Amino acid sequence: MTTLLWGALPYIAFVLLAAGLVWRYRYDKFGWTTRSSQLYESRLLNIASPAFHYGILFVLAGHLVGLFVPMSWTDTVGVGEHAYHLFSLYGGTAAGVLTVAGIVLLVYRRRTRAPVFRATAANDKLMYLVLLAAIVLGMVAKLAHSSGDGYNYRTTIGPWARSLFTLRPRTGLMEGVPVLYQLHAVVGMALIALVPYTRLVHMFSAPVQYLTRPYIVYRSRDPRQLGARPERRGWERAGG
Repeated sequence: MTTLLWGALPYIAFVLLAAGLVWRYRYDKFGWTTRSSQLYESRLLNIASPAFHYGILFVLAGHLVGLFVPMSWTDTVGVGEHAYHLFSLYGGTAAGVLTVAGIVLLVYRRRTRAPVFRATAANDKLMYLVLLAAIVLGMVAKLAHSSGDGYNYRTTIGPWARSLFTLRPRTGLMEGVPVLYQLHAVVGMALIALVPYTRLVHMFSAPVQYLTRPYIVYRSRDPRQLGARPERRGWERAGG
């Protein structure tokens, strides 16, 4: 089970991610979108969407630092384990709360606004469920081990995550990890595998073409600039 969860599952998730991105790009370019529902309802969306996007960006940044910045690097710049733990605890919890609030508002909006609900696909519901589970499990794991310096995942989960990129996963490091952190990691890998097959695929889009595209020219409708319109023929006149 240790080999399956921490030695095989991460690569299965990455393969599904890469294969899904290639498939969507080749065969579903027009579906590579968030399927925006702003036309149906915008008041709640203007609150929920920024809360979710800003929250998830902070969550992702925290995970990148926690997993891929070695502990020795932060010690070198003078950030001790206790200071790092406090920043991770309060900053991570605040980002998680903001993200969860955004997700809850988005789900409430989809459930209570009929046009938005009708535009909700089955994979949207699955995406919200897995995403919410990943965020909540991460928060619960952090809060459950918050006393003192907390659980130092940078000596176990961090080195394991980095070892995946050497193709020599150190699965033994995950054996003594608290169960909540293990559940968070498993759900996180499931979320990674799910990304290309949901609206979350838009996170891999960047409007690079906007940097080089020509300007859009808007022509005035002022008759003084366009000149007098020609007189219509008899059959084009209103009531003709």
